[in-house]
Amino acid sequence: MNKLVMFGALALSMLSLSAVADDAKPIRIGIEAGYPPFSMKTADGKLAGFDVDIGDALCEQMKVKCVWVEQEFDGLIPALKVKKIDAILSSMTITDDRKKTVDFTVKYYHTPARFVMKQGTDVKDPLTELKGKKVGVLRASTHDRFATEVLEPEGIILVRYGSQQEANLDMVSGRLDAMLADSVNLDYGFLRTDAGKGFAFVGPTYEDAKYFGGGAGIAVRKGDEELAKKFNTAITEIRADGKYKQVQDKYFDFDVYGQ
Repeated sequence: MNKLVMFGALALSMLSLSAVADDAKPIRIGIEAGYPPFSMKTADGKLAGFDVDIGDALCEQMKVKCVWVEQEFDGLIPALKVKKIDAILSSMTITDDRKKTVDFTVKYYHTPARFVMKQGTDVKDPLTELKGKKVGVLRASTHDRFATEVLEPEGIILVRYGSQQEANLDMVSGRLDAMLADSVNLDYGFLRTDAGKGFAFVGPTYEDAKYFGGGAGIAVRKGDEELAKKFNTAITEIRADGKYKQVQDKYFDFDVYGQ
């Protein structure tokens, strides 16, 4: 009888240790690191940017260890599905199409899309005036989907890139006539840099929910309600206690959270 009691106690102890070990596992967060000011690399190779600082603040709020995992943007959802990462925090827009394969948290910011071209270019109707022009977009992004369904049928030539930085380089070198991307990324990550001198926004802003969704959210695997709930709670808490604004003000002079 004593042996049975000891065996049961040992089994319970092992289960407890296993639960602790599971709780101690770090959350692996996927990110594409070429999307300033949201994600980028410092001179010494460290990850930085709004997404990184918000992610770190959320992990601190949840009292969990997190590990950042770099991946090209179009490989983030596949990596999530095969469990190479546990979440995606990389300016990924919440859309109905993506909801078919992943679950999302609430948004953590929301900004519109715009075109950038050479300064002095006057474009009122991009659908007609950019016909035959080369427009760069980030592959697998909401801008890519919009451009594929709306711009390409009008004769606009799309050039897709693995990172926004690659598109920026081609814009400067003259291989592109225009770029379509998040307005804040284009502003802070390109137009306000030395490389962006001589370029400017053209045309209207784009916020159609059909293509540009309801802001950027954190993606988790389908059915991982527990992790999504933890992130949602943490997003609400850092917005309430001022941590979100502290991170925001480090990068922006406006409310990046949006309406």
